[in-house]
Amino acid sequence: MDFSGAKVRIDKWLWAVRLFKTRSMATAACEQGKITVQEQPAKPSRMVKAGDVITVRRTGGLTLKVSVIQPIEKRVGPKLVAENMQDLTPPEELEAFRARATRVTIFRDPGTGRPTKKERRELDDFFNPFEEE
Repeated sequence: MDFSGAKVRIDKWLWAVRLFKTRSMATAACEQGKITVQEQPAKPSRMVKAGDVITVRRTGGLTLKVSVIQPIEKRVGPKLVAENMQDLTPPEELEAFRARATRVTIFRDPGTGRPTKKERRELDDFFNPFEEE
């Protein structure tokens, strides 16, 4: 099959290659300006073809960069995604995202307010037990 002249809507393609769980989520991302094609903001109805480079900004600071190999409209299984898109995301970007995701955060119950000076010292001692003073 020759897909060189084929075009498909970007929201359908993003859903078909499993970058978004639903097509409406892909459409919303386009409308919010989180999707660019060839460095240009993309509307959901934008047509993509083989060779286009798409950038997807995800929640949490992850920016994915993928290239269209085949424009498809029907959702494919996870094993077949590699036949339809090529991941161009730099490994440094993925490592930086993983580092941010695994960072330890302190959770406080809503309504408890800011920690007192004593609580702050206790938290510092708990998270840095071997630190010299």
